[in-house]
Amino acid sequence: MSAATAVAHVVVDELVRFGVRDAVVSPGSRSAPLAYALHEADRAGRLRLHVRVDERSAGFLSVGLAKGSHRPVPVVTTSGTAVANLHPAVLEAAHSRVPLIVVSADRPAELRDTGANQTTDQVKLFGDAVVRYAEIPAADVIPASSADWRSVASRTFAAGRSGPVHLNVCLREPLAAPSVEVPPGRPGDVPWTAASAPARPEPVALDVGPRTVVVAGDDAGPPARVLAQDAGWPLFAEPTSGSRTGTRPIATYRLLLGRSSLAERIERVVVYGHPTLSRPVTGLLDRADVEVVVVAPHDAPVVRGAARVVEAVEAPEPAGDGWLEEWTAADAEIRARLDGLLSELPGLTPWAVARAVSQAVPPEGLLVVGSSSPVRDLDLMARAYPVGERRMVMANRGLAGIDGTISTAIGAALGRRSSRSLAYVGDLTFLHDSNGLLLGPDEPRPDLTIVVANDDGGSIFATLEQGAEEYADAFERIFGTPTGVDLGVLCASMGVAHQKVDSNDALVDALARIPDGIEVVEAVIGRGDRRVLDGRIRGLVD
Repeated sequence: MSAATAVAHVVVDELVRFGVRDAVVSPGSRSAPLAYALHEADRAGRLRLHVRVDERSAGFLSVGLAKGSHRPVPVVTTSGTAVANLHPAVLEAAHSRVPLIVVSADRPAELRDTGANQTTDQVKLFGDAVVRYAEIPAADVIPASSADWRSVASRTFAAGRSGPVHLNVCLREPLAAPSVEVPPGRPGDVPWTAASAPARPEPVALDVGPRTVVVAGDDAGPPARVLAQDAGWPLFAEPTSGSRTGTRPIATYRLLLGRSSLAERIERVVVYGHPTLSRPVTGLLDRADVEVVVVAPHDAPVVRGAARVVEAVEAPEPAGDGWLEEWTAADAEIRARLDGLLSELPGLTPWAVARAVSQAVPPEGLLVVGSSSPVRDLDLMARAYPVGERRMVMANRGLAGIDGTISTAIGAALGRRSSRSLAYVGDLTFLHDSNGLLLGPDEPRPDLTIVVANDDGGSIFATLEQGAEEYADAFERIFGTPTGVDLGVLCASMGVAHQKVDSNDALVDALARIPDGIEVVEAVIGRGDRRVLDGRIRGLVD
């Protein structure tokens, strides 16, 4: 009999009882009992298992699965650097409040600080980035009751409703042993320790007085749109907010905030979600003459500039003072100017790619967008979708990194039942997680179109301070970072379909086809004039 096998089956059983339906594992020796238990659960139809050879990709696959399915997802690794490779995904989950469950295998505690192979101090390895850390010590024998193991596991999993948790499981050899009779859990397939649902907050009434706008950051959800609609306020909704629907969103809010006299008259901002895209929004929240009301769960990070934090608000009756109409008219005028400018530009531009991708998302479709330029181009070009059509636009905006975006997109596409799944990334983001395309022949794979806006480098820096003329001699090497990689050859080596396009019509045609499996559509664009064009776009506002 193997105590390691027994504790592994208990942990996996409690995961299933907690509601886990997808699990990710990377191969390793110390984690073998956990891998066997997951494989057995997959064979029994209790969960769906995903295997990845790269732990960093495995972590972000779990993030995508969790965000797409709105369920907790565990990622299981062996000991040593394997666990450390999960740190980027853990940080993203922490800042995005994603229910990621890290289950790390470990050597027995007495082997720490002895030079034992693949042994390091994994205790609280992720520090305060996890909501809860717990450890199951290595056992020598199988106990008569699994209460202690189940209690530690279930309490750890239950703590992760608003972020990642870490369960470190110390396992003693033998690691590969036949299944054993595991002491049973609670009757009815419920977790060993039940967790109470959070109480519904009492909404706080807002007065109609100050001229107000609603800012919807990442993952704000429908409440931001509902408040703006009921109160008659302009809505500044990032594309990944889940609020960019209906008639209230101001598409060119970023341009108008930068230069419009309307922005100077704002007296109050109501913030939902995690706003990260726009320096003009950041500047608005920092203004001393603007009241900032943040609507967020009680344990969420406080948005900068917050003068007041509440868990829910109640909309006032619309003032009928023409405030919304002024913003709507200004938005329509700037959109017309923007469309005119872009129509004059030859070839395939970044903004044309963003518009084509946005238009290709059907009702009940999914779009995962990468950080840097793509999400900002989408922010400018995406129009509001009709309410109720259940489009999901998501990104890793917790820390806004380019890590693991391909794996996140694959996970989201596997985790959500969508009519169509797309991803939209830059070439550096794609290359940074090209390992995400490493799927074995037996692994679940989605029908996913990955659009890569390929300008051979980092165009976003051209629009920032680093892109100024006085820094031109260093720019291309340390910020532009061209790679010259042939994406077609890379995709072929991974067994992934690839198509290159260099015109808007060709891109639209490529997006009209739903692939069988994963397909990369490489949209070739330039970045030599990105700074000049960005300045022309910002100059559209008088």
